[in-house]
Amino acid sequence: MGQRSTIFTPVLIVGCAIIMVSFAIRASFGVFQIPIAEEFGWLRAEFSLAIAIQNLAWGVGQPIFGAVAEKVGDRKAIVIGAATYALGMVLSANGTSPVEHQTYAWLVGFGIAGTGFGVILAVVGRASSDENRSMSLAIATAAGSAGQVFGAPLAEWLLTMMTWQSVFLVFAGAVLAMIFTLPFMRVPQMASKAELEESMGQILVKAFKDPSYTLIFLGFFSCGYQLAFITAHFPAFVTEVCGPILPGGALHSIGITTTSALGAVAISLIGLTNIAGTLIAGWAGKHYSKKYLLAGIYVARTVVAALFIMFPMTPATVLLFSVAMGSLWLATVPLTSGLVAHIYGLRYMGTLYGIVFFSHQLGSFLGVWLGGRMYDLYGSYETVWWIGVGVGAFSAIVHLPIREKPLGQAQAA
Repeated sequence: MGQRSTIFTPVLIVGCAIIMVSFAIRASFGVFQIPIAEEFGWLRAEFSLAIAIQNLAWGVGQPIFGAVAEKVGDRKAIVIGAATYALGMVLSANGTSPVEHQTYAWLVGFGIAGTGFGVILAVVGRASSDENRSMSLAIATAAGSAGQVFGAPLAEWLLTMMTWQSVFLVFAGAVLAMIFTLPFMRVPQMASKAELEESMGQILVKAFKDPSYTLIFLGFFSCGYQLAFITAHFPAFVTEVCGPILPGGALHSIGITTTSALGAVAISLIGLTNIAGTLIAGWAGKHYSKKYLLAGIYVARTVVAALFIMFPMTPATVLLFSVAMGSLWLATVPLTSGLVAHIYGLRYMGTLYGIVFFSHQLGSFLGVWLGGRMYDLYGSYETVWWIGVGVGAFSAIVHLPIREKPLGQAQAA
């Protein structure tokens, strides 16, 4: 009875701490776009490609780390992920060419995979009761948003006191410190007897044959495209395009006097409002159809993004967009991971969600890379932004035919 009634378990608390640190660092890379490009005289596409590769590596690494966690243990997988993450940051701090940054981005991306949603949400999902699972997944996801709240502003603040290379080293140390929380992460076995008897190969074959799994995979693409593009390019977009912050205004009075600072604050505000949005999504996922909630979130994102780009960018529209998009930001994650767990069970949730997340990261790669490429070609982010509007509408549509039943029930129906 205690396990069913207690939601804030040590597993959830430690999982939240790890995701928070991992995502704080990940969300800060957009702040380094201009400093690194200016120091080395690079085109915007050069460091953008490094961030894009980082996102792709995260996607490639996610099912790998999910499988590793299910074979050798969750904590060992997280240690490997943290060490890889820190190594990538240290090497990047010493990188002086685009090729070096783009190469080390693979290590950073794999490190994020080992300390991010795929592994942590699977651990939290297995450690949660059926009653608490949807909300537990939402709380862990919201922890990622909490990291985003302070990640970009922290990087911006540190850059006022030290070089970007030193900031990378500080972040590497923070990643390694996560390892000391792992002794508290002991996960009970929550899978059913049937799930334990089923091999990974068997459940993968069933999932790949199921049209609903394909639709979930396709639908998660636009989430990655939109989120990664905004995380990587929105600070620079706001810095260069937004109207001025006028003296005497509310922003100016609290110390936000430049559009550069506003860009960092916008990423933070997205993370802050998403904490509430993700928790609401977790609550709603317990009471309503997850596929319809997902379709609704993608429709709302499409409308918000379209309205933002159609009007001149001012400090007010940046703040309004950040609040609106933030409330929808990671709300898809507990619903998508919960949908995978509901349909295909808990035993291999990490691997199955990791494969779906690969689609998310393919979208992330394209969003970040196209952002830099299109900017260098046209001096504008507008074309890439409209592509994001289109893929958001696509995701809303493909979620509708998903059969939201456990796989055995769906096949028998």
